[in-house]
Amino acid sequence: MVEQEPTSTAGQRLGAPDTLGISTLEPGHKPPTMPSGRHIAIRVRMLDDSEEIFDVSQRASGKVLFEMVCAHLNLVEGDYFGLEFQDQRKMMVWLDLLKPIMKQIRRPKHTVLRFVVKFFPPDHAQLMEELTRYLFALQIRQDLASGRLTCTDSSAALLVSHIIQSEVGDFEEAQCRQHLLNNNYIPDQMALMDKIMEFHHKHVGQTPAESDYQLLEVARRLEMYGIRLHPAKDREGTKLSLAVAHTGVLVFQGHTRINAFNWSKIRKLSFKRKRFLIKLRPDLNSAYQDTLEFVMASRDCCKVFWKICVEYHAFFRLFEEPKPKPKPVLFSRGSSFRFSGRTQKQVIDYVKDTEFKKLPFYSLSVSLVNGHRRGDELNGASPSPDGQQPSPLTSPLLNDSSGLRTDDEEENRRKRFPTDKAYFIAKELLTTERTYLKDLELITLSFQSVLDKEESTPESLQNLLKSSFEPLHSYHLDFLKELEQRLALWEGRSNAHIKGDYQRIGDVMLKNTQGLKALTAQLQKHSECVSELEKACRASRRLENVCRDFELQKVCYVPLNVFILRPLHRLLHYKQILERLCKHYPATHPDFRDCRAALADVSELEALLHSSMLKTDNYQRLLELQKDLIGVDNLATPTREFIRLGCLSKLSGKGLQQRMFFLFSDVLLYTSRGITSSNQFKVHGQLPLRGMTIRESEEEWGVPHCFTLVTQRQSVVVAASSVSEMEKWMEDLKMAVDLAEDSNGPSASLLTNSNDVKSPGEWASEVESEDDLGGSRTSLERHGNSSAHHRGNTTVHVCWHRNTSVSMLDFSIATENQLSGNLLRKFKNSNGWQKLWVVFTNFSLFFYKTHQDEYPLASLPLLGYSVTVPAESENIHKDYVFKLHFKSHIYYFRSESEYSFERWMEVIRSATISSSRTRYLNRKEPY
Repeated sequence: MVEQEPTSTAGQRLGAPDTLGISTLEPGHKPPTMPSGRHIAIRVRMLDDSEEIFDVSQRASGKVLFEMVCAHLNLVEGDYFGLEFQDQRKMMVWLDLLKPIMKQIRRPKHTVLRFVVKFFPPDHAQLMEELTRYLFALQIRQDLASGRLTCTDSSAALLVSHIIQSEVGDFEEAQCRQHLLNNNYIPDQMALMDKIMEFHHKHVGQTPAESDYQLLEVARRLEMYGIRLHPAKDREGTKLSLAVAHTGVLVFQGHTRINAFNWSKIRKLSFKRKRFLIKLRPDLNSAYQDTLEFVMASRDCCKVFWKICVEYHAFFRLFEEPKPKPKPVLFSRGSSFRFSGRTQKQVIDYVKDTEFKKLPFYSLSVSLVNGHRRGDELNGASPSPDGQQPSPLTSPLLNDSSGLRTDDEEENRRKRFPTDKAYFIAKELLTTERTYLKDLELITLSFQSVLDKEESTPESLQNLLKSSFEPLHSYHLDFLKELEQRLALWEGRSNAHIKGDYQRIGDVMLKNTQGLKALTAQLQKHSECVSELEKACRASRRLENVCRDFELQKVCYVPLNVFILRPLHRLLHYKQILERLCKHYPATHPDFRDCRAALADVSELEALLHSSMLKTDNYQRLLELQKDLIGVDNLATPTREFIRLGCLSKLSGKGLQQRMFFLFSDVLLYTSRGITSSNQFKVHGQLPLRGMTIRESEEEWGVPHCFTLVTQRQSVVVAASSVSEMEKWMEDLKMAVDLAEDSNGPSASLLTNSNDVKSPGEWASEVESEDDLGGSRTSLERHGNSSAHHRGNTTVHVCWHRNTSVSMLDFSIATENQLSGNLLRKFKNSNGWQKLWVVFTNFSLFFYKTHQDEYPLASLPLLGYSVTVPAESENIHKDYVFKLHFKSHIYYFRSESEYSFERWMEVIRSATISSSRTRYLNRKEPY
């Protein structure tokens, strides 16, 4: 279908396979068939300025051509893009996907269509694929060069510096200067050359993918990002420009935005001849009249802008493509135009659900993209450059090409090294200690250096962190060296000529636990560190932003407070390892005595800190939940305990609607999540627990797994996803009601605004509107954390996407169950195994190439997954293999021994099966 030219095409440059099917369709659908009849050649200019010729039928619709272009580029997220061209009236218009091409393009031989970005999302983290971000980066480059994306000199220089890093690699002054002389990226580039080079010098080590990502990170914060101006005048004749964005309709004077009308405030958009009309919803506090009027150059200009407004609203605000209106029998009135294609929510859901179909984005083996071999990055991996996964459903992005295949090597290794279970228990101690030391270094080296440079950091906080962490870091640095030496001797890999009984670990552990007891004073300060850091951030917005930015770095793979509490949690891990050694050894074994003594020491230390650890864990959990919620205040109070969070369907006037519920010791909150720039959850209501009754009500409402929550003011009917989920919710709710009844003092309202509290009548007939579910970025940021749009992969969001729940007991088990080590991984449809360093914590697997890596390449949240062993029919003829499965996502992992296989199965099961109180209390045999 594509006429090939001798030069490399855009698709080849981007590493697109030649035989990929249409990628912009809903699952199970077929691409639109090519109508019969004479064919014509359509020229399309790509974002890299190459041109392709597509052979289509004269009767084909715009959708046929558009999907041919997406297939040619191997573009899964094609819905963000469009084809634009200049029509006979010399106006730039979008190709209508529903209409025949020949009814839109009068002279196809003399028309070039441009493949460009049509919908600009607020956050490029919502773009799932590196290829999509690369195309967006090309669009930014075009907009910069044309002067459409205006910005300050400093921002322009920074943008160009990321482009240069992508093009030529790390900074070399002569090469950079010559490249800037030969290539023009912005108007008046010569005046900014020194500034560009100064920024470029700071990007050493940044890959092309990271450069694309950082380019978009800078660009998306600019006022003119994604803005296409449409000239107009107001009623007084003042020259203005109108534009549309994901938030709504914008008004500009020159390149300065002077007004914005959010979708939630707009009741209707229309045009009459050359007058463009915005009808607003009534607002007593607003000075605007009900209908705003703008005059444009012609009726055609009005219609072009109205169409793109309709499409922007549908793409960013609706959950699914709007259905076509029925055709009138006799007369038609108004335009029949409607948005065609998937909404942003459908695009995101589609990419999640078809993850297993995606192909890695890499160049051909002999070609370069932007001066670098993209295929060599991360050994074939293509994660999001900031290390964060855009969505909880996104599986590990390390592809299975170019990976390290070590089948024979691992088999030989297993035959060579010790097989004693005690050796593998000791090895778990070593591998987890490596991760623990890395976590300590994040505080002692990385975070403290950031605080030292920040003037707003209280000196008391700096001293507290240093006195708490630096002695521990120094101590565990020596302990890890001792562990590595002992394991090397046990394996016989080094110093094999040295005689002695080195196949034991109890003496090393006894020395370690005695050393830890000497550091009791430091361990007792870690709870104080969490509270003091929170207090300092509340007192200084600047320090809060510094901590937020640090938490968004790739090395900070779990919340910052979790790293601060790691030393307390590590005591639990030492205790478990020593318990397993004591169970394994007979009382006559020479190592048993030391292990038992070490266990007594660490148990004594853990018991001393246990109460403080429980309170701080709960406090830290409340602080994290507060970041995920909009519309609550003072969630983290000393008397409030977290109990459970998760998805339930709430029965309302529209039927069952998915809601996120948060259960605490005094109140139950329910929330919804809109498709917006923020990933926070908006609180819709609170139910006080004191006086609440819970009853099963399946028969009453005819809804499976449903129960009713009855308070003095209202009744709320909710349904769980399964019988087990319903039982866990009801059990925890009854426990929480008992806690609330026993507590003293009035129940405080958590809602930030009294207007959020509905009257009893409103509760009974509540139906959340589209505006409630999809509020604008402005309205969301007004309520809370401006970094909320980065929080797309927290436990709360995983529960939302996987329709499951997590209890306080699950968090407690997760704190105890942490594991690190090498695993071999295989994808469902691949043949070879890839060796990875894997860390399990916080209900997720984090993947590294080696244990020396500073940050994970990818992660896999496990909530909702099932872990089993492969069936015979799956033809996995290897020992110690377990299988992870969620919907169409299937991964196989191999461990090195029976012991490590059982441990990985044990800890992963703890993250894939939500706990009830009964299961938690009976999950272990007493030692």
